[in-house]
Amino acid sequence: MSKAVFRSIPLRDLTADQLLDLSKRMKLSLSKADMLAVQKIYQDEGREPTDVEMEVIAQTWSEHCKHRIFGAKIYHTLNGQQEVVDGLFKTYIRNVTEEICKTKPDFVLSAFEDNAGFVKLDDDKAVCLKVETHNHPSAIEPYAGANTGLGGVIRDILGAGKGAKPVASLDVFCFGPPDIEQDQIKAKDVIHPLGVMRGVVRGVRDYGNRMGIPTVNGAIQFDDTFIYNPLVFCGTAGIIPIKDIAKEVKPGHLLIAAGGRTGKDGLKGATFSSAELTTDSHEEDQTAVQIGNPIEEKKVADWVIAAREKGLIQFVTDCGAGGFSSAAGEMLRDTGGVVWLENAPLKAPDLESW
Repeated sequence: MSKAVFRSIPLRDLTADQLLDLSKRMKLSLSKADMLAVQKIYQDEGREPTDVEMEVIAQTWSEHCKHRIFGAKIYHTLNGQQEVVDGLFKTYIRNVTEEICKTKPDFVLSAFEDNAGFVKLDDDKAVCLKVETHNHPSAIEPYAGANTGLGGVIRDILGAGKGAKPVASLDVFCFGPPDIEQDQIKAKDVIHPLGVMRGVVRGVRDYGNRMGIPTVNGAIQFDDTFIYNPLVFCGTAGIIPIKDIAKEVKPGHLLIAAGGRTGKDGLKGATFSSAELTTDSHEEDQTAVQIGNPIEEKKVADWVIAAREKGLIQFVTDCGAGGFSSAAGEMLRDTGGVVWLENAPLKAPDLESW
């Protein structure tokens, strides 16, 4: 058990530059405009935010969780003609999917609503698939970063519908040239592409093997572009009864956390993944990379499927990069709820609530 400890963050009287400095010191990855918007909220409320509230806002507004760049209007010029793309996500992902749905009704059963999309397999079962990147963590901790990259998408499958069973994984890796000379790398503390490659490949391989989930497909690309920031795509597919896709949180439901204990690893994972990598990231942001625990996740996976089959789960999601704040935000957005942080089982006894 941990004691609930909160502190206020004075920001109502700060200048714009001071607000930006506060964001940098707290590693919130919020811009000056973001911090001014936060300041306005608490000026209107007539109080200062708590440290927990600031971390929740930073996680929720992060590029990693909100994908604001994907949703923004993009202006670019090609052959002298200016084109405006009203959101990369909406134009090239959502709209394309909706067109497919029109031509193949009843094929896509659900998309953009849950931790994964669902495609009809037969009259009783559906396939769900989730793919995500784990680039920044893999750049500073290749093995651990890729480890939890795969572990995260497996969790997404477990958190899809009322719980889907993960059955297979895939990956796409983009690295710098493995034969580049070390003196050609123009920044300090950058791990050589060969070291990144070895760590990432082993990280994905080991996590899946320890959970008994095979990696059945993959691709690899080498280019100078990826020397300083590799791209690590991990994906997992799952199977779920169609009747268990729909889920809903209702007032009176009990919120239960299952899995590994909360520790100092993975802290600020969402905001770290949204910030630009710098030469200081390798030293300063080690704690942002979660320490994977595939054996514990295997236990949770078996438990989730067994509980779902007994009708004990009405809603399930995973604690992603934003921890309890992202999970609670997703689960409780329609009903609200109370999360007793002091009841969270901990790895370390000295964690504060934020």
